Order: sequence, then structure tokens, then C-alpha cells
Amino acid sequence: MSTSTPAAHLSMPRMAFPALLLANLILPLGPVLVRLSDVGPVAAAFWRLTIALPFLILLALPGLRRTPPTGREWSMLILSGVVFALDLAAWHIGILYTKVANATIFGNLSGLFLPAWALLVLRQRPTRMQAAALLLASAGALVMMGGSYELSILNLQGDLLCLLAGVLYTAYLLIVQGARGRLDSWSVLAGSSLASVPVLLLCALALGERVMPVDWTPLVLLALSSQLVGQGLLTYAIGWFSPLMLGLSLLLQPAVSAIFGWLLFDEWLGPADMLGTAAVAAALVLVRLPGRA
Repeated sequence: MSTSTPAAHLSMPRMAFPALLLANLILPLGPVLVRLSDVGPVAAAFWRLTIALPFLILLALPGLRRTPPTGREWSMLILSGVVFALDLAAWHIGILYTKVANATIFGNLSGLFLPAWALLVLRQRPTRMQAAALLLASAGALVMMGGSYELSILNLQGDLLCLLAGVLYTAYLLIVQGARGRLDSWSVLAGSSLASVPVLLLCALALGERVMPVDWTPLVLLALSSQLVGQGLLTYAIGWFSPLMLGLSLLLQPAVSAIFGWLLFDEWLGPADMLGTAAVAAALVLVRLPGRA
């Protein structure tokens, strides 16, 4: 016997649904704030984690004292931090060269890449719904990248970098799975972020980016919105909803990103853009539907 959510036997807190909605309204601010910052894109990722890190460590301390990581777990946390740093670097650079909506949806494709990993590497048979989702997402992504290429080869490169970020985030999640056996989520997030910070700083310096900002406002907002508030609300709410509900809530992110892109950067979505975005968004919902036993 199974339940639809991990906490289905408990009454849902009144704030769970507002927290889920608010998380998916706040997280799309990330690409906007990266563009508005006056430092390089990788430097913005560095500050995103650096500003949030003291808060993450404070939240992680009780768990780290209760369950100190072993040497193997520290190795996994360091590896996950390196991969996460490369994920953020690819995504933040890609944000500058494609539409905000494209960056958001390509950066959130881990929900589709994980079943693809199971299919191609673990040789697990996908459900019909998963197979349909993968095909639909592939078609939608090709349509979106075709629209970017028509604007500029740089836009296509931006799409590909954001797509690479989605692949790297999938690898990050797979590595984190091994560390989550004994450690709580705050311990893993803090340890991984601690390993990411020096990698991002070295990458920013190697790329010759401007690191020190004149205006700290976008970077502080980026750290608070993307790394603390948005992820914190999502972590709080995620245990109370079915996979379908979580998938549907994710549809808010590309929609909100498209609105931000239109209002702030005059990025209009043409019919092909809207069709491709809708196809990938629908695939993100389909892949979360339970398969028939």
C-alpha cells in the first residue's frame, strides 16, 4: 500500500500550498538578477553561494553535530560541489545569451534527464508516460533552439549552455543521492556549497570576469531568492504534494520568466517559442505522473 505523498497521513499545513506557489514565483527571478548584476555571470554565481553560505552553515550545524560526515561522504560532498559549481557557471553564462524563459526551462530539465539516465545507463524500462515525456521534451527543445538560432548563433549557444547546466545538475543530484543516506538536506547543501565557492571564484578569475560589484543589490537578492527563500520554501512544501501537483507547479516558472523577459528585456515569445516552451513544460508534468503497475 502506498500514499500519494510522503506526508499524506498528516493534515496539510495551511501554508504548504502558498509556500509552493511562492517558491515557483520567486525562483524565476534568478536569471533576471544575473542579468541585472554588474559582475560577470560566473562571479554572480560565486556571490550567490558566498552570501548564502553563512545562513546555510547555521542551518546545517545541528545536523552536522548529530551526524558528522565520514571521509567518503566528505569526498562526495566535495565532488557534488565541483559539479554544482560547473552547473551554475554554465547556466549563468547561458542566461546572458538566450531568452530568460529558455534559460529557466532548459536549466530545469533534470526531471527529464533522470529518467533518461535510468533508461540509457541503468537499463530500466521507462513507463509509457516517461517515454512520451522524453519525446515531447526533445521536440519542444529543438523548436526552442531553432527559434534561438534564427535570432543569433549566440542565442543558440546560450540555449546549449543552459542545456548543459541541466545535465550537470542531474549529475549533481545523482552524486548527492549517495550522501543523503545518513546526512540531512541542510548538511548536504551546506557542504556542497562550501566546495562550490572556491571553484566558482577560480573560474570567474580564469575567465577574466569582474568579481567585485559596485551595486550589491542584485547579488544579495539573488542569494536570498534563489539559494535561501525559493529553495527553502520548495523544500518545506515538497513533502506535502503529489508528483503531479509538483509538476504542475513547475509550469509557473517558465511562464513567470517569460513575463519578466518581456517586461524587463523586451524579449517577445513568438508562436514557435510558445509551442516549444509548452511542449517541454507539458513533458515536465507527464514525467511526474505515476506509471501503471
